Amino acid sequence: MRFRAKIVDLACLNNFSRVINTISKLAKTCTLRLTVCKLYFILSDKVANGGASMWCELCQGNFFDEFQMEGVAAEHNEICLELVPENLSRALKTAHNAKAVKIKLTNKHCPCLRVAVELVSIYLPVLKTMKSVVERMKNLSNVIVIEANLSGEMNLKIETDLVSVTTHFKDLGNPPWASEDGCQSSVQGRDLESMAEARIDIKKLLQLLAGQQVNPTKALCNIVSKRIVHFILLHEDVSLQYFIPALA
Repeated sequence: MRFRAKIVDLACLNNFSRVINTISKLAKTCTLRLTVCKLYFILSDKVANGGASMWCELCQGNFFDEFQMEGVAAEHNEICLELVPENLSRALKTAHNAKAVKIKLTNKHCPCLRVAVELVSIYLPVLKTMKSVVERMKNLSNVIVIEANLSGEMNLKIETDLVSVTTHFKDLGNPPWASEDGCQSSVQGRDLESMAEARIDIKKLLQLLAGQQVNPTKALCNIVSKRIVHFILLHEDVSLQYFIPALA
């Protein structure tokens, strides 16, 4: 089974390079899932050991002028393979002076990942501002508490025996989150001021904030209290999701 793709537009190459550079900051290796319409970059570490997970979705038509899948059974129409994002990032950097870039991949069998998370959502503040706050906090602790409610409020907290520091963000807004059947989830009967919170590894959070080059038009955070924090960065042609499990 093979996948062939060709990029001849410099703008598409630059956009694709930014996505790969972002992913290379988050994962040493990941699974690349190819379908006839989309590419998925998937990282699934051992959550029980504090590993993070990632799901990045790209529409092929927004990046490739030509693409072809060979040797794929009609009933499957997809290929999965192991990928080293850093190697692909280096290859793309050397190709900027070329008139066209061709990508050829051959698959190895590996499982695909399905993601299902119960979400409590809030829009994130400006990512540069959030990054600046987290960079200062990492000098105080290895753990950060992130909490949010349904009134558009989010807090970043550091709590140690010597110091307690909290940064408050207000009026961020809470997006309506659609269920699988397309109906907007209801918040009726819930306490809008009650905070959902999770303690997470501050280095993993900073890794996402410092490494992202997607320049999202929307950025969201979803918290399952004391279980997981789920970030979504949305661009017109890229969707990047990053999962950080909560610490005990």
